[in-house]
Amino acid sequence: MAFELPPLPYDYEALAPFMSKETLEYHHDKHHQAYVTNGNNLLKDSGLEGKSLEDVVKESYGKNAGLFNNAAQHYNHVLFWNWLKKDGGGKSLPGKLQTAFDADLGGYDKFKADFIAAGTTQFGSGWAWVAVKDGKLSISKTPNGENPLIHGATPILGVDVWEHSYYIDYRNARPKYLEAFVDSLINWDYVLELYEKAV
Repeated sequence: MAFELPPLPYDYEALAPFMSKETLEYHHDKHHQAYVTNGNNLLKDSGLEGKSLEDVVKESYGKNAGLFNNAAQHYNHVLFWNWLKKDGGGKSLPGKLQTAFDADLGGYDKFKADFIAAGTTQFGSGWAWVAVKDGKLSISKTPNGENPLIHGATPILGVDVWEHSYYIDYRNARPKYLEAFVDSLINWDYVLELYEKAV
């Protein structure tokens, strides 16, 4: 099944000043589109045509690096655009999510500190995650396009720390970008939706 670039679920100005129109135009229209285009080219004759995106990611890992990199980044970004919303972020988590964050991650403040630390300390390109494994939440970081799927977990929240995600707006201040993401951009309703599916 061919990969397709999904439209953004908001307009290009919606996330300003925390994420600019220019960042979204480059990140969505150029970078994500490139993963889709390259992924489709590499999917041909891979033996994985017709599989779901998740299966392509899992089954190409460690076997077909080019396909994996592009398919995984496509998967990561399809989720990433939905993890963002205007007037998002902050401490007002839906009840069920708050309970899980309290039980597994030590509460909101500890989650925020640990999640920002994971994103800040990911050397080079990559992602920071909250994922569900065996019914429990944990925070992790991965290099490049790797994600929790290949480690037997289900991501419910992730933040892109490739420079193309923040350099236009924050230059080299990655921690400032991560703070803005947590404080002002997270779509907690979508995180809850993924959490409920995962458990």
